[in-house]
Amino acid sequence: MFLYLLAIIPLCFLLKFVSKTSLLHIFKKWLRLLEDKCYVYQFYKVPEFNHNRQENQLYRKISTYLNSLPCVEDSDFTNLFSGNKSNEINLVLDTNQNIVDSFLGARVTWINEKNEKTCLKSFVLKIRRNDKRRILRPYLQHIHAKFDEIEQRRKEVRLFVNLNDETDGNRKWIAVPFTHPATFDTVVMEHDLKNKVKADLETFLKSKQHYNRIGRIWKRNYLLYGPSGTGKSTLIAAIANFLNYDVYNVDLSKISDDSDLKLLLLQSTNKSLIVIEDLDSYLCNKSTTLSLSAILNFMDGIFSCCGDERIMIFTMNNKDQIDPTVLRPGRIDHQIYFPLCDFNAFKSLASSHLGLKDHKLFPQVEENFQTGSVLSPAEISEIMISNRSSPSRALRLVISSHQSNSKLVPSIKTSDKIETIQSNNEVNVAPKHPLWLSKSRSVRPLEESGESGTYPEPQPQGLFKSKSVRPMGESVDSGTFGKESVNELRKFYGLIRIKSSRKKPQSFDLDTSEK
Repeated sequence: MFLYLLAIIPLCFLLKFVSKTSLLHIFKKWLRLLEDKCYVYQFYKVPEFNHNRQENQLYRKISTYLNSLPCVEDSDFTNLFSGNKSNEINLVLDTNQNIVDSFLGARVTWINEKNEKTCLKSFVLKIRRNDKRRILRPYLQHIHAKFDEIEQRRKEVRLFVNLNDETDGNRKWIAVPFTHPATFDTVVMEHDLKNKVKADLETFLKSKQHYNRIGRIWKRNYLLYGPSGTGKSTLIAAIANFLNYDVYNVDLSKISDDSDLKLLLLQSTNKSLIVIEDLDSYLCNKSTTLSLSAILNFMDGIFSCCGDERIMIFTMNNKDQIDPTVLRPGRIDHQIYFPLCDFNAFKSLASSHLGLKDHKLFPQVEENFQTGSVLSPAEISEIMISNRSSPSRALRLVISSHQSNSKLVPSIKTSDKIETIQSNNEVNVAPKHPLWLSKSRSVRPLEESGESGTYPEPQPQGLFKSKSVRPMGESVDSGTFGKESVNELRKFYGLIRIKSSRKKPQSFDLDTSEK
């Protein structure tokens, strides 16, 4: 008995030593090699891109599934990445590593391969040939179901940015987490218009059968236009968070030719938001590398059908300089105008930024806005953020900023009409109209057609459509005035003062240089 114990003790120490060293790993590896020799295996390759260089959705689902398995920690080499939360750590399988999974009593092996020459990645599934008919299809369906559960649990929206063509000839996009906090509740927009946009998006999500029945691609194109700082990008972020769609931000300056633009669209996914910002500045640039036909085909050509449930959003500062073919119905389903800040938008900003529903300075602010909008919501928002500790000081700064900007923007207040003086010195008198009004017969209001409509541009509240104002003596574009226009303007104001003084005394400060 004593001799037996003497034999057992060294054996225990030996096993303990082996378990804490690489000897056990080597032993397991030999057993695995021996097992591979005894069984016949079937291999299935899942490449990252298909033959059309589109992203293989199955590859993405397998990657998400495998990286969620606890056994990924048993891999020889695993990457550690920080997650969206401060204390979150994600494990990602490295290239040329194996991971073993089990399903219905069968053992399957995944190999994460990368071709050194082409830099193409792929997953290789190794499964026993005797088990493939029994578990292959159920196993793949299991991966699909687990992927949906993971995505639903994460609810992570990603922002994709296109790469330069020299960076990677195969991969066109790089993704980062989309963490913009904007929602429809925080967007500064006319309330009824905001509700109509939300209703249109909700209808779109439920319209797959309708689009298939009428033979149209299941997508929606929006145009957001207006001066800078009026909230176009914020609405895009709110739509992405509302739909829980990934955002593909297309930088046209990084695209070398027309075919590269097509590949970008091919490698985008379903349920995505495809955004091109400042499209007007690019189209007006003479040194562009893309043709107009390539952009038109991107919007509604044959390549736009390579995916379902997509929203395309284009932003512009000034759509008047754009070729009408870009804006025709079919390429643009809805147009939404973003004006400079008015008093209603100011009250929304004061409520969200300063917590003010009312204030003694509100009447003075409203009086300033009645002369015309010269500040953007972004400018007013920055004033309120910088002075959020003192709401009264913030309102006084808004008033002073509005007055200082108004010195270069003379305006007329009338009771029933909005009068604008154009660059050709003609007077254009247009009646006021609500925001929700069709501007052309070809585009009907949303309530009537359900297919296409226009969120029209309201008539400007002052003499300028843009807040960008140059000195009076310089040569300027339409919407601003030179020396000759100022002389004509003063003559026109004089006639108005003479006529209006007979009914009700009014004062118009015409000499802006004295202020």
